Amino acid sequence: MAELGRLAFFDPSLSASGRQSCASCHDPAHAYGPPNALAVQPGGPDLGRYGGRAVPALRYLRRVPIWTHTQPGTFKERVEIGDNMPSGGYTWDGRFDRPATQAAFPLLNADEMANADAAAVAARLARSRYAARFREAFGTDILSRPDDALAALGQALERFQFDDPSFQPFDSKFDRVLDGKAGFSEQEARGYALFVDEQRGNCASCHPVDKGANGARPVFTDYNFQTLGVPRNAEIPANADPHYYDLGLCGPLRRDKRDEKSYCGMFRTPTLRNVAIRGAFFHNGRFHTLTDALRFYVQRDTNPEKWYPHPDGPQPFDDLPVEYQGNVDRRNAPMTNHRGGKPVWNDAEIADVAAFLGTLTDADARPVPRAP
Repeated sequence: MAELGRLAFFDPSLSASGRQSCASCHDPAHAYGPPNALAVQPGGPDLGRYGGRAVPALRYLRRVPIWTHTQPGTFKERVEIGDNMPSGGYTWDGRFDRPATQAAFPLLNADEMANADAAAVAARLARSRYAARFREAFGTDILSRPDDALAALGQALERFQFDDPSFQPFDSKFDRVLDGKAGFSEQEARGYALFVDEQRGNCASCHPVDKGANGARPVFTDYNFQTLGVPRNAEIPANADPHYYDLGLCGPLRRDKRDEKSYCGMFRTPTLRNVAIRGAFFHNGRFHTLTDALRFYVQRDTNPEKWYPHPDGPQPFDDLPVEYQGNVDRRNAPMTNHRGGKPVWNDAEIADVAAFLGTLTDADARPVPRAP
């Protein structure tokens, strides 16, 4: 089944354009992330449409927990009493509990592989070079049952992503340091210290660095959801409509949490493994260098004019409607700072943290090409 998933993962004939496979956006040469620095990737029947979110990498997703949340009161009350935050699930808004069910979305999404329905996917599978193997694995009549064929394809893709060792190599310099086979450089060591310092970066509160109780390697995410107030990205075509907002857990893609207003603007914390080779950062791809992403993180509140420019003065959190801006995290350092305050990192320290994050790059992962 994993081998069928591998064949399908690299098969562009499963798309309406005939030119887009899963690997087009999840390139193994780039840690199964995008092969370019675009904020959002092209797709659709003629590859002329664009999605609304940055494409995440697919490595280190095997331990993603199923979606969970608690609702004892308001979001503020949940934070203060220490209840669990919204957590888990696949994609930026956690709406799928398994890659097997997530796989149907890009196959049918008009901005991605753009199949009209499950029948179109089954017809493309029937013409594939591995159709006979697909029938052998799932039943001779599987391709005559489109919904079942789509579900079977999702199962095969899941098995490939879970079973193939290329999705979780754990062979970065950081892993060698954990094993006592390497050491940080002076700059990397300074960056690590800043990363875990609760009074400075406080990064490890959402991106844990310690091994699990059973010795499992850290994947640098707690799988929780946060509202960071990332600036609006004009590179996303949908954002040309001033009334359009991507509210994460509240939609437009996820629909079952629309009435939980305290969730609006929340997106799942991504793994930081291989973050240094990416060309687009945060859910909307707003930043294209790791340095800028880190600088925003520590200067969002101290220098809002840099991130939310407006003729009448900075308008913070401009990618959220006013009624949801209170959801933005201002309770956890360094998001507790204020305008005119001193950022917790200077430029040299940002470079140190970036150097540490570079140690999370897998041995075979290559940086994406940068725009000239």
